[in-house]
Amino acid sequence: MDSLDFRLINEFQRDFPLEPQPFAEIAWRLCTDEETVLAALQRLRGEGVVSRVGAVFAPRRVGASTLAALAAPPERLEEIAARVSARPEVNHNYEREHRYNLWFVVTARDEAHLAEALAVIERDTGCKVISLPLEHEFYIDLGFDLAGVCKAPCTTRRIEVSDLRELTLPEQKLMGALQHGLELVPQPFARLGEEAGLDEQEVIATLKRWRGEGLIKRFGVVVRHHELGYTANAMVVWDLPDDDVERVGRLLAAEPEVTLCYRRRRHAPEWPYNLFCMIHGRARSEVEAAAARLRERLGLTQVPCAVLFSRRRFKQRGAHYIPQAEAAHG
Repeated sequence: MDSLDFRLINEFQRDFPLEPQPFAEIAWRLCTDEETVLAALQRLRGEGVVSRVGAVFAPRRVGASTLAALAAPPERLEEIAARVSARPEVNHNYEREHRYNLWFVVTARDEAHLAEALAVIERDTGCKVISLPLEHEFYIDLGFDLAGVCKAPCTTRRIEVSDLRELTLPEQKLMGALQHGLELVPQPFARLGEEAGLDEQEVIATLKRWRGEGLIKRFGVVVRHHELGYTANAMVVWDLPDDDVERVGRLLAAEPEVTLCYRRRRHAPEWPYNLFCMIHGRARSEVEAAAARLRERLGLTQVPCAVLFSRRRFKQRGAHYIPQAEAAHG
């Protein structure tokens, strides 16, 4: 990766300019021209390194979402994974090393539609689905520092029903248009406005307000870890006393090895774990060593724990909360 590519995907995961010609501003900061920036992003997206340029919405601030899992018979895993991935509500779908071997994230307009989507997956696959909704975020989707020197500050948030934000109809249209990412054109917010029925300044003002309110966790380049060489990743889970989760979660979230950290609801008796973190690395041994260091450093060696390595990625894209947008884009 040349220096321009590296700076594009490392410096603009969060610090993306919300202004009429953002790629011209990025070009100015990188001492190049707008055409070069747009061409580089087009190429990186074509190579799969960049998933999209756009918003990462805060979970359970708009719509409804959950992490779900099922235990697929090994001989049916690919068939069942295909059925799960085909659902428009599913945005991530991975095979992991565990009896519960298929893990997927489901998002929907509201809790009723989320429950319906999970019920359809159960019916179509013939497998019981466990749902593990987010209860407390300690470190979620604040980007991925490729240089390994500057982790974003932790932003802990307990999930409350009152957090849920009702969107106006214009806001729904804007979110629907934005779910697929910005078009890589000189004035992407004007193009977004054409699709959402808003003018360019209304789009920019709304996005700034959403970012200020915390509906948007970050706005910028969204990368895919695997294509960047981080081919080993593990979801590490702990069964902690409920009154100790917040303390340990905050400590874990601050560790440089941890790329995500959150508390999720247990699903007894099948799933006793309530604290989750993700560790990404270039090799399995690197991730195993990092998990061992965390257990030792934080005094967690006696806490029941499981390490679920990812085996295969069946689906990965941004969350889609507005189903009409899914239909409109085919």
